[in-house]
Amino acid sequence: MSAPRLLVATRNEGKLRELRTLLEGTRLHLETLASHPAAGEVDETGATFEANARLKASHAARASGLWTMAEDSGLEVDALGGAPGVRSARWSGVHGDDAANLAKLLRDMDGKTDRSARFVCAMALARPDGQVVAMAHGICVGALAVAPRGRGGFGYDPIFVAAQIPDQTLAELDRHDKNLVSHRGAALRAFVPLLRAHLPEMQ
Repeated sequence: MSAPRLLVATRNEGKLRELRTLLEGTRLHLETLASHPAAGEVDETGATFEANARLKASHAARASGLWTMAEDSGLEVDALGGAPGVRSARWSGVHGDDAANLAKLLRDMDGKTDRSARFVCAMALARPDGQVVAMAHGICVGALAVAPRGRGGFGYDPIFVAAQIPDQTLAELDRHDKNLVSHRGAALRAFVPLLRAHLPEMQ
């Protein structure tokens, strides 16, 4: 019997690498939006990570006719009133420009003593008709370093220090340690049992 197909609604290679690692053992054939150009893009108009995850999963599922998982995640900084939040990927004004987003955040934090922050992730699973049937969430609490450190990870990882490993940024951790503490790792550990429950329907 062939492995069930699951569309991962992302074009972010960093996210995809993490998800592939975390989904090992689920015997799923993972596909991405790169192989489904007809799915196009969906405007992330939701006010919350959960709303955007639902939007992306539902849109890509209907466009592809496949079971689809999508996630939305970002950084919430207390000194910035929770920003950049759902605008994390486009904080600098250009979607997906990690270097520009990081530079802007460091400028925004200049002179601020409260550097507490958290990464938040929401994941959604949608049937081929677009109905969202499962949601999971994860949070990684920590603080912002004053300067980037490390070459791993992506996005804001070089300046985020998780509370569980206070002497290294996420970009300094190996993949295993990062997955243990990250918001995406936490969300996926909650998500996988929900996904497994739907495997019989996905055959």
